[in-house]
Amino acid sequence: MKLTRRESKHRRHRRVRGKVNGSPERPRLCVFRSHEHIYAQVIDDTQHHTLVAASTVEPDLKSKLSSGGTCDASVAVGKLIAERSLEKGITKVVFDRGGNLYHGRIKALAEAAREAGLNF
Repeated sequence: MKLTRRESKHRRHRRVRGKVNGSPERPRLCVFRSHEHIYAQVIDDTQHHTLVAASTVEPDLKSKLSSGGTCDASVAVGKLIAERSLEKGITKVVFDRGGNLYHGRIKALAEAAREAGLNF
């Protein structure tokens, strides 16, 4: 039986979330990708609290980008999430790709966050 793309992504997401868990010392950098935008959050799973968030729907970032669904937009969100995390004193995170393959926009966001100072 062949799985649909949605079912495959859902299975990967459940498998990744079974292994990746955020703590106060190392919160989880969670990425959600839609066709038009990309979202990133730094989450403490022990308290179920979002510490930092960034996305392409924010007005200041949206005005600088031609489209929210490109690798350039992902790089901008990666840099922004790293900046905000470092301001809050978060230097180490665990990366949760959200069931997406580590390729394209997800990879661009991760590498930009690493270059801006986050360790994962």
